[in-house]
Order: sequence, then structure tokens, then C-alpha cells
Amino acid sequence: MIEVKSLHKEYKTKKGTITGVDHVSVTIEKGEIFGIVGYSGAGKSSLIRCLNLLEKPTSGEIIIDGVDLTKLSEKRLREARQKIGMIFQHFYLVSSKTVFENIAFALKAAKLSKPEIEERVLELLHMVGLSDKKDVYPSQLSGGQKQRVGIARALANNPSVLLCDEATSALDPTTTKSILQLLKKINRELGLTIVLITHEMEVVKDICHRVAVMQDGKIIEEGPVYDIFANPQAELTKQFISSVLDFEVPEHLLTETKGKIVKIQFQGSVAGESVVSDALQAFKVKGNILHGKIEYIQSVPLGIFIMELIGQPDEVEKTIRYLHERTNELEVMSYVS
Repeated sequence: MIEVKSLHKEYKTKKGTITGVDHVSVTIEKGEIFGIVGYSGAGKSSLIRCLNLLEKPTSGEIIIDGVDLTKLSEKRLREARQKIGMIFQHFYLVSSKTVFENIAFALKAAKLSKPEIEERVLELLHMVGLSDKKDVYPSQLSGGQKQRVGIARALANNPSVLLCDEATSALDPTTTKSILQLLKKINRELGLTIVLITHEMEVVKDICHRVAVMQDGKIIEEGPVYDIFANPQAELTKQFISSVLDFEVPEHLLTETKGKIVKIQFQGSVAGESVVSDALQAFKVKGNILHGKIEYIQSVPLGIFIMELIGQPDEVEKTIRYLHERTNELEVMSYVS
């Protein structure tokens, strides 16, 4: 478990003091994938770099597996860091060393024997799907392959925590998907706690169990990813969600329709039920679906439909009440009499 208590980080500049992290408190459960999302300058990278004390906090506590890292001596902190792996946006591989040597570096620092190092590196290369690349140099690898080497290197000393600082930002969408699948596999098979920094809500949707949204150094919203997608509270969170669930309807459809336009959200098991079909059969209305999709978040469906209801006003109102009772998530967007 990771417990961050009132973490505060300030930077001294010629223009004065800048706050990077503003008294943040958060708990990350053992074995979960926890996302921290925010725009550039939100403080998310400062926060993650404080988790292993690459950045020393101005104040606050960082407790990992019961140990407050901020109170450790330099020697004990170096030992603790061996159990905290980290991968970066720009890989940071040593260009003059082979893939094998890049991964072995961390093991040499841990003073393993040559046979132990070779066994562990080959095991890691198999895990990340690069068994045939051990003798090549970073310049011969694609971006995705370089990040796989970075992941293998971060896992070398069997960490309990893996920190990912914008680990997919430099990759194309297809490669990003493959890296996220690899991280999910590692989390599942090793029980590793993963903290993932990103500015892409699509990444959060694909991999994270819970998420915190940061703005101006503070966490403004936090919770299970499904709940955040289904019911975002903060305006910034709504902006992030809309980047993934784009349901913008052309303005003329909202002003030139013959009936009411409603936005209906289906959560969990309700998304698999024939709610709309039942409503159209039960009442004397016609339904015209203008937009709709179902997203799967942690394998649980979240459906959103925008539709026009045409009919006598009392029948339309009955239909709306029925849909609201079945889904508990309905918004009337426009009405033209």
C-alpha cells in the first residue's frame, strides 16, 4: 500500500516560489493500477517523482508498505528504491550498451552474480517479448521495443511498486495499446502496484482501476474509474471524459427537431437490457437514435444514447418517466413544440 499524507512540494526560482504539489493526500491499494491524470503543469509528474524521492518533498509523508521514505537515511533509501521500479516517457536507455546490458545494469548494482544476472535478464526479456533482442542496441529498436526494455529494467529487482511517468506519450496508438496490455499482464501475474501518470483519459479507461484528477497541484476528484466516467463532478474531469466519450450533437438537431431530445446513460447490467425497445413498445412514441455507443471500462459496460422522442406530449412524458426510472440517468436536452 502507498499512503501519501499532506504531500507538499515547492520549487525556488528567481521569480519566487512555485508550488508543484499542494498538500496532496491519497491512498493507493496494494496490487491496483492507479492513474493520475492532468494537463501539463498540473503537478502529476512532481507527485510521482516524490513517491520514490527523486524529488524531495518540502513537507508531508510518503509511506510505502508501512515505511515512511521521508524519514530514511540515504543508505536505507537506496535500499527501499530497489523495490520501486520506474519507467519514463523517453526510455533513458544507454545507447552504447546492448539490451541485455541495459537490463543487467540494475542487477549489477544489487550485486548479483553473473549466472544470477543472466538468468534474471533472460527471464525478463521473455516476459516483455524481446527474447530475440538481447544483443541488439537501442538504436536498432522501435519506440515500443525501447519501452519494453525500460519495463524489463524497472522490473529487474522484483519491485513491489512500478511508477510510470507518461510511459506511452511518445508512442503511436497501436504501440500504446500493446504496452498497456503488457502492464496489465504484469499487474495481473505479479500483483504489482502500478502508479501511472498520463494526460490521456483513454489510457486511464483502458488500464486503471482508480484515478485521481490533478489541477494546480491539487487532486480535485478521485475514485474508481467506472464511477468517474459515469458521473464526473469537476469541470476538468468532464473535459477529460468528453475526450473519450464524444457525444457532441450538431446544433441544428437540437433546434430543428419535432420532439424532445434526451440523453440516456446505461450503467452496468442495465446497458445490456432492452430498455429503449421496451419503452417504445409500451408507449405511443417514435424514437430516433441520433448518437450512441457502449464503452467497456474494466469489462463493465457504460452506454450513452441520445435520441429524439416524437409523439403526443403526455405519451412523451410517460416515456421519459419510464426511461428515467429504468436508468436513473436521463437528461432532456431540447424540446420544440
